[in-house]
Amino acid sequence: MFLGTHTPRLDEKGRFFLPARFRDELDGGLVITRGQEHCLAIYPTDTFVAMTQEIAKGSVSVKKVRDYQRMLAAGASDTVPDKQGRVMIPPTLRHYAGLAKDIVVVGAITRVEVWDAAEWSSYSAEQESVFAEMNE
Repeated sequence: MFLGTHTPRLDEKGRFFLPARFRDELDGGLVITRGQEHCLAIYPTDTFVAMTQEIAKGSVSVKKVRDYQRMLAAGASDTVPDKQGRVMIPPTLRHYAGLAKDIVVVGAITRVEVWDAAEWSSYSAEQESVFAEMNE
């Protein structure tokens, strides 16, 4: 399970250090893909495979299913963290999420999300009242 908020920085090669608490679960391999709200989603490879097997059950005769399958797969990149626990984010995904140097890495239970720091700040401030209302 992925929990917490972390603030590593991207280096000049587009790499960042995975938070130590996420490394064991992602050490064997991971998939980075587009997430909603212009963040990136990182899944352990086995979780991503299981998720895509469910998605593949959708009928390709349904346009929304085709669109989702395409967007998910076209943006996906599989990799393994290096020995120091760094992950390289491909340029196309950095561009999609608007990532520069300051990023926020968020544990989102089944996945890790990577956000531009300013976007995360704006999003989390906006969602705070929604979150409070859901708790009622």
